[in-house]
Amino acid sequence: MRTYEQTHPWIKFSVDLKDSPPDLWLMLGECQSKCEHVSLVPLRPATAEGLYKIYLAKGALATTAIEGNTLSEQEVRDHLDGKLKLPPSREYLAKEIDNVIAGCNVTLQVVAHGGTPSIASESIRELNRTVLKDLALEDGVIPGEVRHHSVVVGRYRGAPAEDCEFLLDELVRWLNGSDFTPTEDKRIVYAILKAIIAHLYLAWIHPFGDGNGRVARLLEFQILIGAGVPAASAHLLSNHYNLTRSEYYRQLDRASAKGGDVVSFVSYAVRGFLDGLKQQIDVIWAQQWDLAWRNYVHELFQNKTSPSQVRRRHLVLDLSLRTGSTSIADIPGISPRLSQAYARRTQKSLVRDLNAMREAGLIERASKGYRARKEIILGFLPPTVRADLGREQNSVSERGSERGDPLGDRAY
Repeated sequence: MRTYEQTHPWIKFSVDLKDSPPDLWLMLGECQSKCEHVSLVPLRPATAEGLYKIYLAKGALATTAIEGNTLSEQEVRDHLDGKLKLPPSREYLAKEIDNVIAGCNVTLQVVAHGGTPSIASESIRELNRTVLKDLALEDGVIPGEVRHHSVVVGRYRGAPAEDCEFLLDELVRWLNGSDFTPTEDKRIVYAILKAIIAHLYLAWIHPFGDGNGRVARLLEFQILIGAGVPAASAHLLSNHYNLTRSEYYRQLDRASAKGGDVVSFVSYAVRGFLDGLKQQIDVIWAQQWDLAWRNYVHELFQNKTSPSQVRRRHLVLDLSLRTGSTSIADIPGISPRLSQAYARRTQKSLVRDLNAMREAGLIERASKGYRARKEIILGFLPPTVRADLGREQNSVSERGSERGDPLGDRAY
């Protein structure tokens, strides 16, 4: 008998999901459907790049923030854009972000060249080398080497050091075995379960002197990417753990305290992943809606090139960027081109243009001004839902802004 079998009997490399609640399987099916939806969505390259940067920043920050990184999401985005200047005392925070992104990029490069990321003891060690590269470490911590000393994280003591090598190899054997071999139509479902359980077991084993959490989350990312989960979506689990940090640790403790019952942790993680996918699809749908609306407006004004028609087209398009209604006094200030168009005209000209666009059905007068009727192109929505969208004042985008989504009102 190995020592860990006495000290950590919940590390048993088996999972029984037969008694899982039906909700878990429904959520997993919905997660697969939504991942497939996101992967097939046509987006303008600038929009897709913008979305990926946002979720890369969220994921990289989340992966390090749980370990104590104090950068804000905006600082991480500024760092990705090469705009962040940190004092020497905080430069290591940006290095932690860079190391996590480097770990993500290794996986993405493998997939970009047609490969499938492999799970091996050495590749997991390499992830640890990557996340700890050029960082100040405690004595005895060697990047990429399995620890030879005891570790305690909060109230949790990692598996016995003498068993860590064996446990890491056993975890790799299990993850590559028949328990996680998917049917073709359920690749993403199996990958989600595999990723979450791999994360949980790495946290339990704690094979390295430092960086175990970051390695667990990068392995999770790798497994999801390898199964076809879109890159932007593969960061959502890490983001969920960070947003619900106290619950994350509670669920980790609960899983070991209940003798290795992983159902509660898996359900917690899958629910957060699904919530993240729903929010992501809201943002993507807002972008598609905006693009379709703009194409519709341009078609209506096709071959109408007089100064008044160009001005009215700009009026509709620029009013579309606003959430809610805009007072007539504020309309010229919406954009530089509207400001220029109405600078030498009286308010009567603006009123005439507004009335013309109302008659065309493109805008409407609301309680506090005017708003674009973007919902008219949502042809398959029930009329009551379309009316609700109008009352919400244009705003799938507004919901994104309330959640803090940086793409809330932006047009790419």
